[in-house]
Amino acid sequence: MTTSKKKIISDKPIALEILKQERARRKVKHLVGPNKNTQNINHKYPKAALVRPPIVAVQRAINNEAVPAVGLAYVLAFAKSRGYDVKLIDAIASKLNNIWPVNDFPGYICKGMTFDEIIDEIKPDTNVIGFSIMFSGEWPVHRKLIKMVRDKFPNALLIAGGEHITALSEFSLKDCPQLDMVVHGEGEMTFVDILDRIRLGKDIQQVEGVAYLDNEGVYTCSNSLPRIRDIDNLPWPHWPDGYLANFWNAGKSYGIQSYRDMPMMASRGCPFRCTFCSNSQMWTTRYILRDVEDVIAEIKHWIAKYQVTAIQFYDLTAITKKTWAMEFCRRLKEEDLNINWSLPSGTRSEILDFETLSNFKETGCNYLVYAPETGSKRTLQTIKKRVDLKNMDDSIRAAKKAGLVIRTNLIIGFPDETRIDVFHTVVYGLKLAFWGADEVSINIFSPYPGTEIFSELVKQKKLKVDDGYLMGLTSLNSDYTAFNPITCNNNMSAFEMACYRLGFMMTNYILGYIFYPGRIFRTIRNIFSDHHAATVLEHRLKDAIARWKKKN
Repeated sequence: MTTSKKKIISDKPIALEILKQERARRKVKHLVGPNKNTQNINHKYPKAALVRPPIVAVQRAINNEAVPAVGLAYVLAFAKSRGYDVKLIDAIASKLNNIWPVNDFPGYICKGMTFDEIIDEIKPDTNVIGFSIMFSGEWPVHRKLIKMVRDKFPNALLIAGGEHITALSEFSLKDCPQLDMVVHGEGEMTFVDILDRIRLGKDIQQVEGVAYLDNEGVYTCSNSLPRIRDIDNLPWPHWPDGYLANFWNAGKSYGIQSYRDMPMMASRGCPFRCTFCSNSQMWTTRYILRDVEDVIAEIKHWIAKYQVTAIQFYDLTAITKKTWAMEFCRRLKEEDLNINWSLPSGTRSEILDFETLSNFKETGCNYLVYAPETGSKRTLQTIKKRVDLKNMDDSIRAAKKAGLVIRTNLIIGFPDETRIDVFHTVVYGLKLAFWGADEVSINIFSPYPGTEIFSELVKQKKLKVDDGYLMGLTSLNSDYTAFNPITCNNNMSAFEMACYRLGFMMTNYILGYIFYPGRIFRTIRNIFSDHHAATVLEHRLKDAIARWKKKN
């Protein structure tokens, strides 16, 4: 373990006195380990809860949609495989259509259980409570939940993990002194190691991959970010009874909608270092693919258990090896698995030639997302996006030739981009729409914690981490009617980029329906169907119709 004093990336200091008062109130002598006041902890098998807070969104948000928590399902499965009694409290899954205002932040809402309802679900004898904090834009609201849980459970060990926590560990600990410890990166083994050490009465300060503040307020963390290498031997995700049915019945899914879609992961990590992505902070650059046989076995298991009709791969970078992709398709055919599958996160194009894509189509792939990010070669170099646009173009056209429904993701407004760069991206997007891309999404760059660009902006004092900045991340690309998003571009105003975004998105869809009129009939058919949508637009139109029917 190493100890270091790092400057918090905010001008809102958290006084050491506040930290000491908080721990004195709880009668805690030391932060963690055997010296902590843990008389209520069962050292044989501690009772634990994993909490997923509600979605935080602006009132007019259209992109903040509920999806199953596959990460927590993996942690839950691993803990249960070691004999621990762990309860999953997913505020989103339990009350998908419950919306309530965030009083501390006017104009924002929460979707899911209220904080009081969450606390009521935590068993009184629970002594280890873990919070999943994925999105930095939700932190100011979720911080209040953690404080309320601390008031109800003064002696419990409170832990947090996820993308936000990994990226802003020191900030989060100082911003919320009610937290005892945070977990970096993958949570399965670290969470269970904490439970093991509590059970054995050992010092949990020595757990690899955690961070905390000592009694002097010094930020302390391990040197490395541990990675799970043998992912084939991890237990498959554990889904509590009725959990997935909540999403199916409400028509919620990550990408396009199908009757019973199952979230899965075929890999972990990403080998690339794009400057706008927090992957290296969360996962390092180690990329690990699961064995095809393990993936096929899991698919067969879910078909038998839940009669699932589609698989949605949540991977950061799902397809990087042609041999793996072809073997996966071959095994789907051999097992005669009549199921759809999709890659909704965005994938690379290097190995996606016509042969591979034809096999995708033949084996049930019904949705494929590409992530070129920009049409400007200069921007590609700046953001270290190692992609050849010509190869991307060839792959996209091959995908359409093979009959796949595809989406492409583009971004404008990187800090040093000029209007010429944005022009190249918009023209590139229109070209993709003309070639047949069913959706061409364009978003404004998010200066997200954990990314290389974020670190540079903080260093240059162009970005200040406070509640206003964090809440701005939530609304940035979820409300397309907002014309004052947070931006970090040196050459264009926020209003100008918001106009580009809205104008391009509308033009893209209009052109798509003009050049491919058959989509009109597909869209009409799907928005009035019960369980199907071919694109995200169709899915959102169905959501809008459902909300209208509910109000009327």
